[in-house]
Amino acid sequence: MILKHGLHLAYCTNIHRGETWGETFDSLKRHALAVRERVCPHDPFAIGLRLSHRATLALSEPRTLREFRRWLGRHDCYVFTINGFPYGRFHGTRVKEQVYAPDWTTPARLAYTNRLFDLLVRLLPSGVAGSVSTVPGSFKEFIRSPAQEKQIRQNLWRSVEHIARISKKARRELHLGLEPEPLGWLENTAETVAFFEQMRREHPGDSRLDEFLGVNYDTCHFAIEYEEPKRAFAALRRAGIKISKIHLSSALKTKPNKVARKKLEQFADEVYLHQVIARDGAGKLTRFRDLPDALRATRRTPRDTEWRVHFHVPLHAPAIPPFQNTNRHITGVLDLLAQDPNLCSHLEMETYTWEVLPAKWKAPTVDEQLAAEYAWTLNELARRGLAKQSSSFGYEG
Repeated sequence: MILKHGLHLAYCTNIHRGETWGETFDSLKRHALAVRERVCPHDPFAIGLRLSHRATLALSEPRTLREFRRWLGRHDCYVFTINGFPYGRFHGTRVKEQVYAPDWTTPARLAYTNRLFDLLVRLLPSGVAGSVSTVPGSFKEFIRSPAQEKQIRQNLWRSVEHIARISKKARRELHLGLEPEPLGWLENTAETVAFFEQMRREHPGDSRLDEFLGVNYDTCHFAIEYEEPKRAFAALRRAGIKISKIHLSSALKTKPNKVARKKLEQFADEVYLHQVIARDGAGKLTRFRDLPDALRATRRTPRDTEWRVHFHVPLHAPAIPPFQNTNRHITGVLDLLAQDPNLCSHLEMETYTWEVLPAKWKAPTVDEQLAAEYAWTLNELARRGLAKQSSSFGYEG
């Protein structure tokens, strides 16, 4: 939906199953329209599209793309952003660290991402910028040599060149956002800034880097890293790094006592990777690859230790002792956006864990959960003077 100051808000459709284009389109018809009727029945409704590699191949067929554009027009929906992080299957199977594969060391990731932009430029309404989010280079465990690091930078630059070409040809504003997360090759502000500095040394004076490559700032991920929004955004802006998109998402946090450890077992699913970062009273951080690894670690921890867990919980969900959430990081980011709406124009809610949420944390249906997340988000936006406004778009056949 369209907010004040040219901001756009959507939910990410990676919450729904769908690896083929047929499955993806069916989920949009079934769920996106139902959510639209609940939260935005009379104004243009934005879709944060998730497309797998398989889906991109099918949607690239002219007749299929034309049909989708017409469907968007009929239902007054529009696409301004695509989640290009998960390449393959994302629900109902073991995903874990394979969500990073193929990574940016491979031509497959480059080709997939470029194809996403080829599709996005055909889907964007006139006057609306387009973003794609992607893996933060790779998973740290996958990178074992400087040659791989160099390959990541080279492939990303090839994508920047591609984005620049189609952006100029179509006269559209497009940008790719790397999405730092715990144990990603880029996982925090410092690593991200260092990466962009290296890219600038390799491409001195080339403005395309700053224009077409940036960061997808996921509030869950940066909160798990114990970063503060004001400092993180200031560091990124000092480094001249574009904020391509902001993911509004929340993580679990708790004190790892006996009761909390026992109740955390319900979040240790076999589908997604749930990295844990512990911080003791002195500020020392300890990283665990996955929640079961943290639970197997020493049972005795100082009472002032806190755990933050990479498990996306609904934005509207109240704290259920012994757990809290990291929503203060989200509201801190929205405070910054209220102070400077030019910070970033793309907002996307992303709580893809609905299928694996414990029963007490989830709504009866995914549509109800999404509607509740919209209600929470729109209320926070309204409190900061960023409420939605009416407009309209048209799609030609």
